[in-house]
Parts: sequence; C-alpha cells; structure tokens
Amino acid sequence: MLLRSLLAISALALFSGCATTPRPSAAELTEKAASYDWPDPVARYESAIIAFEEEGPQPTGAIVGIGSSSMRGWHGMINEDLAPLTIIPRGFGGSNMYDALYFVDRAVIAHEPRAVILYEGDNDIAMGKPPEAVLDTFRAFVARIHEADPTVRIYVLAVKPSISRVGVWPQMQATNELLRAECETDRRLFFIDVATPMLDEEGNMREELYLGDMLHMNRAGYEVWRDAVRPVIVPIEAPFE
Repeated sequence: MLLRSLLAISALALFSGCATTPRPSAAELTEKAASYDWPDPVARYESAIIAFEEEGPQPTGAIVGIGSSSMRGWHGMINEDLAPLTIIPRGFGGSNMYDALYFVDRAVIAHEPRAVILYEGDNDIAMGKPPEAVLDTFRAFVARIHEADPTVRIYVLAVKPSISRVGVWPQMQATNELLRAECETDRRLFFIDVATPMLDEEGNMREELYLGDMLHMNRAGYEVWRDAVRPVIVPIEAPFE
C-alpha cells in the first residue's frame, strides 16, 4: 500500500505538467461529442450497466477494461493474459465511444482505477460516424476521467481490422491515426497497435483470427492482442499491484 501511494504521488508530480496549453473542459468536450447524434445509450445499455453494478464491490486502484464486444469477448481471459495485473472487465457488446463516455462515471470512475484499457471506435465507424467523431468523443472520455483523477493512465487499443467490415477499413485506419496522434500529446495516454499484427505481410486481414462471422475474434485473435498489449502495460502497471 505504501509503495502504491508513493508511486501515485510520483505519477501526479510527473503528469501535472503534461498539458502545455489550456484544454476545453470536460463539459465542453462532452457537449461537442453529443453533437454527433449518437444512439441513446440508456435505451441500449442501462441494463448492462446495472448488471455490472450488481456484481458488488470491486477492488479500487485496479485497471478497468471498457469497450465494445471485442473487450466483452476478452472478459474470461484478460486477467490471465495480462497477469499479474488486476483487471475489472467492463465490456458491453455493440457499444461505441459515446456509450463509453456516457457511462464513464458508473463503469469506470466509480471503481477509482489507476488505469483504463479502452477499446472503442469499431462500431462507431461501422454505423457511419466519421473518425473525427471518435476522436472528439475520446477527448471527452479522457477529460471526464482526468477531471476525477489526473493521474489515471489510459491505454487505447487500435480499432482492429475485420473481414466483415473491410469496406470501412480505411476510415478505421484514419481513426487509429487520429487516436495515435492524440495519445502522443499526453504522457498519460498510450496507443497500443493491436491492428497491425492482425494483418499479414501483404496487409491482408488474417482469416484465422476470427470467428465465423468474420467480425469477432477467436482465441488466436486474442493471443495477438495479448502479445501486443502485455509488453506495453505490464512493465508500467505491475509495480502498482
């Protein structure tokens, strides 16, 4: 506990000077994100959030994994894949970046995490939202979390390629570049490229990584994610366990 407290104090000192220019408030960013006319999060996911809350108390100071079905599909394996880290799985299938933002207080901040793993953007692009909508909503998500605790680290997983969504892969690639660039502006943000390893040497999507719907991943796909995420997150987060 003492080590965790000292590390948190050190992290706060390190990150206090991250922003070199004033940024819009979380409320301003949230208003801008909402202007993209997203589907109603409450109608779609209130029951899923209630189910999470009914699981009972979760450890504070852990890592929350939030995102769409690709995060949801990792629930049963993520703690083993990222051991010894303590992960609170909070994926809800079909969600988008605005859903994550809307429920951030209850699904993320309520757990007082030290870090967050985020996977969104996949469904956003598939429903026709532009890459800029994903970026603006991500900015609001980050601002809400850092308003509650400025030391929280956020690990952003690249939007993955999917054979069933190959037609919008260019927009997903553009989204990844925007998210990558945004993460480079803040030392608390980490972009993890889980997408490139899912392509072969010629840039084609690897069919063996998917379930029959060619959208969701099988175990081989999650092993690709594990091997991309572990080297980034474990060295940083393990000392806090």
